[in-house]
Amino acid sequence: MKRVWKGLRPNHPDEMEKAILFRAQRNAYFFLIAALLAWSLYESSQVYLRHTALNLLPCLLLVTAAVIQALSQSILTRNAVKDDEDSYETGPLQKLVLWGCVAASLAATIVTAFLFMGARL
Repeated sequence: MKRVWKGLRPNHPDEMEKAILFRAQRNAYFFLIAALLAWSLYESSQVYLRHTALNLLPCLLLVTAAVIQALSQSILTRNAVKDDEDSYETGPLQKLVLWGCVAASLAATIVTAFLFMGARL
């Protein structure tokens, strides 16, 4: 005999809990971006003021976080409206090509930075 749940199922958040969770995650993401931006500016100032070696890690993390956020937003938007005929999101091919170019450019930048810094791959 099957048991039918009336109301909410256990461990599934309602709309208010989802909104709170979304806001908390958004605040954490903004903090992450602000911290990485501050770290990138600090590392850049150290290079120019004290002529130290360039640390590419904060810049790489900042760019990667922005790319992942934009890519996941485009994928979630496409999945949300893929069955809607009235939606303007009809061709994900252009966005996929654009993100492929961004990923290739990011990889080329990393390789070039390693070559200029004298690191051997």
